[in-house]
Amino acid sequence: MQETQYLVIGGGIAGLTFALEVAESGPVTVLFKKGLSESSTAWAQGGIAAVTEDDDSFESHIQDTLVAGAGLCDEKIVEIVVREGPECVERLIERGAAFDLDPEGGRYHLHREGGHSQRRIFHAADSTGWEIQRALLGAAKSHPNITFQPYSHAVDLITSHKYGISTDEPNRVLGVYVLNREGFVNPILAQTVLIATGGVGKIYLYTSNPDVASGDGIAMCYRAGVSVANMEFMQFHPTCLYHPKAKNFLLTEALRGEGAKLLRVDGHRFMPDYHKDAELAPRDVVARAIDFEIKKHGDDYALLDISHRESDFLKEHFPTLLSKCSEFGYDMTKEGIPVVPAAHYCCGGVVTDEMGRTTIEGLYVAGESAHTGLHGANRLASNSLLEGMVFATRAASDARTRPSREALSQEPPPWDPGSAVDSDEQVVITQNWEEIRRLMWNYVGIVRSNNRLQRALSRIQLIKQEIDEYYWDFKITPDLLELRNLCLVAELTVRCAMARKESRGLHYTIDYPECSQSPQDTLVSP
Repeated sequence: MQETQYLVIGGGIAGLTFALEVAESGPVTVLFKKGLSESSTAWAQGGIAAVTEDDDSFESHIQDTLVAGAGLCDEKIVEIVVREGPECVERLIERGAAFDLDPEGGRYHLHREGGHSQRRIFHAADSTGWEIQRALLGAAKSHPNITFQPYSHAVDLITSHKYGISTDEPNRVLGVYVLNREGFVNPILAQTVLIATGGVGKIYLYTSNPDVASGDGIAMCYRAGVSVANMEFMQFHPTCLYHPKAKNFLLTEALRGEGAKLLRVDGHRFMPDYHKDAELAPRDVVARAIDFEIKKHGDDYALLDISHRESDFLKEHFPTLLSKCSEFGYDMTKEGIPVVPAAHYCCGGVVTDEMGRTTIEGLYVAGESAHTGLHGANRLASNSLLEGMVFATRAASDARTRPSREALSQEPPPWDPGSAVDSDEQVVITQNWEEIRRLMWNYVGIVRSNNRLQRALSRIQLIKQEIDEYYWDFKITPDLLELRNLCLVAELTVRCAMARKESRGLHYTIDYPECSQSPQDTLVSP
């Protein structure tokens, strides 16, 4: 059995930050489901929000976050993240992240995005996430205590209660079963485990997320006995490129921060009709407005137009976007670009405390997989990378002080495949994958209803039963593991949505169009 002191599942900003923070106190193993750069972090375009300028303030950032969160943020958590954010950004810069500088003043060039009252977004052109991933990977690779294991797919957490070890004591994490690229499942034992596997965007037909975002960490924690909360608050990014071959390419909110306008196909600018801040309104407002305008007028898309800005400015600040749009035949400097909303960020997740701890001893969660209370009912733009760093740092601080676990009275059992055989029906995986994503898009999308949610739950439960039978009959594969997790987090999303009898933030239902006077988190326990 492989053993390590710290086991990190996921190699984005949260996972790598945690690894670097604990590496001086013991060996760290970081699991990557695929390659080293295939994370949600690497796809982030916008940047990281942090208060660093004299004309900005913690109080302003806190207030912006609370307003976006629509009355459901945990104010204590918001203050922690906002106040500790600048130090985390400084540490990220020390680790090699190169953010854009203002050519005139020598200071950092800061973007402003929707919901922010000030310019406070650190960025690296329009590929901020890629730059952060590059810097953190470089720092982690050079540390002798950090080991990377790519193409290692976590199957399930190993806990003391699940395997009958020390059941008279609090439940604690012991490690995880891992499917390697050769198709074998082996346990990795660890004193401490951090889940940092990112979001759940792939439960939807249209998403800005990379293919790895199938909710693995949330599903594993739930199966291990940890509650989840607020999964109904799925943020739909308002502006993903509309093109049959574009797949999941988003047009950063920073475009609207620099003056881009949203137009109908007929040229009418519609956002001033919906919100006083027009294109800089919170994302849920903008996404619903686009969705409504498209459906009302029978259009396939809306237009995002920044062609009135200077070409040189666009080439300097948005080189990736210009290049990508050009690949699909669009010139951002001369015309509006077709866009549609797409699933982007899950504001709920595994319930954690202010140190990233779960109810299982030694198990931490950070990043998009966690529900910390920061985002409330709607995430403020560019707060997600910030949250990942702050809670990874806090979790590391807490983990370093944990006493070493005593030797186990018995080792966890090796993986038992039972009578499973190789599958000759891969079409089952493909069919169920497509069905889940389409029914989630149609029934649990930007606008919901009781009937749609009930239909979604009924169908997901049938699919889940079929997947469970398939899981035990056939040898596991990465596709099967992702499908199993995808189905579970889809069910959790629907259950949370059904429990919320109001419209708030990212959750809008035609059956309860008003906000409740006493908002509560929606909690689903195993």
